[in-house]
Amino acid sequence: MTEPTTQQDQPDISTLSYEQAREELVMTVKRLETGNLPLEESLRLWERGEALADRCQSWLDGARERLDKAREETSEDTE
Repeated sequence: MTEPTTQQDQPDISTLSYEQAREELVMTVKRLETGNLPLEESLRLWERGEALADRCQSWLDGARERLDKAREETSEDTE
């Protein structure tokens, strides 16, 4: 995956799968850890990283809810 150079080139976070968001988040963290970026670019990356982390958490929360619901349905079926 090549890193976009402008915000317009970046995909809308709300459309990313968990895997896509996580991969971009890992790349974003690596770029921030280099510390060789101008302040404005670092802030932009930080904000996008926060949004990516929120997207990943939303996916995980949704998966947990689905698993809990499936367990409840299985439990009700065995009673």
